[in-house]
Amino acid sequence: MKITSVSIHKVEEDPKNPKMKGRASVIIDDCFVINDIRIIEGEQGLFAAMPSRKTSTGKYRDVAHPINQETRQYFEDTIIEEYMKQQD
Repeated sequence: MKITSVSIHKVEEDPKNPKMKGRASVIIDDCFVINDIRIIEGEQGLFAAMPSRKTSTGKYRDVAHPINQETRQYFEDTIIEEYMKQQD
């Protein structure tokens, strides 16, 4: 699996959600897209939060996510790297 494209959409700072810095769309192998990946400023720096939805119990659950830590790190590194390129 290879991430073949990352699109970053910066968001205006929102007083209700000041930690949200942007959203990303990722294309995998030029044939599958994951939209609405949030770029969040956490206590230890930026991280990528996979798309999620609210359940009937009020909790949030990812609708798409990597199965293992290696793949999660690959996604996060690629997304944050592209986000940082756009900060210049």
